[in-house]
Amino acid sequence: MSDTPGSDDPEADLERLIGRTVPRSPHAVHAPAPPAAPEPTGEAAPRAAVDDPPQPTGAEPDRPPVPGAADVAEDVPSSQPEQALRGADEPCEDAPDQGWDYPEPEYATPGRPIAEEDGPAEEPIEEQVGEDLADDAALESALEALLLVVDAPVDEASLASALGQDAGRVRTVLNRMSADYTADGRGIDLRRAGEGWRFYTRDRYAPYVERMLLDGQRARLTRAALETLAVVAYRQPVTRARVSAVRGVNCDGVLRTLLTRGLVEEAGVEEQTQGTLFRTTELFLERLGLSSVQELPPLAPLLPDIDAIDDV
Repeated sequence: MSDTPGSDDPEADLERLIGRTVPRSPHAVHAPAPPAAPEPTGEAAPRAAVDDPPQPTGAEPDRPPVPGAADVAEDVPSSQPEQALRGADEPCEDAPDQGWDYPEPEYATPGRPIAEEDGPAEEPIEEQVGEDLADDAALESALEALLLVVDAPVDEASLASALGQDAGRVRTVLNRMSADYTADGRGIDLRRAGEGWRFYTRDRYAPYVERMLLDGQRARLTRAALETLAVVAYRQPVTRARVSAVRGVNCDGVLRTLLTRGLVEEAGVEEQTQGTLFRTTELFLERLGLSSVQELPPLAPLLPDIDAIDDV
């Protein structure tokens, strides 16, 4: 026999368990309503607690987030309503310190943050050149300043570009300056060497310059080096074999010396013999004070007569 009251009616038992009315099945037997169940005593209380499953209280099932309002915390205490309405990334003054490190903004100048649209800190300033060189005297002074700081001849186009002037005007002023230095007998001489211009010391004062700079020690070329250099200068471009044939001796060591001093340089390869060609350099023209090899003196007056050669 069952201890549970009303066990003859299963629907009544189900109603008692779930606490709400359940529609009766049409096939159920119409039986008189069972008497009301007595209140559970102290001994029956544990039994009822076992039979009746505990109902969740206070907890709500998970619900899908609602756009906009879902970002607001639902269980925030009423003491912090403003903090709940703020964004999660927006700190508030009354919020407790969570130990978060917020990066400090960088400032280019005090009180002004760096913006992406800001340009470079310094903008190039276009220099206004050439406006104060309308006078020829001012242009001569500017050319002197440029020529004093260069260590190699500078062509007229480079000088004109640096001064913002026309190349023809610069050429005219340079020629006049060279003539004035020579007429006044100054210690410096403005010469055209190769394709450029450069200051040189005047020949008459060369011994004093050498005494000061070389301290009495002068590195002169040997006679063999001078002869080899002369052959290269007048027959360039010329191969090593041709130079040796003209001099009648091997010139390999002498050519290496001239290459080391920068007086000659390689100038390609001869097609027939595949021998290396040699020619003089700009330094060679500077040392001789020439603009080009065409200014070299002719060899005819220096050569002996044909009759003297036949006698030999």
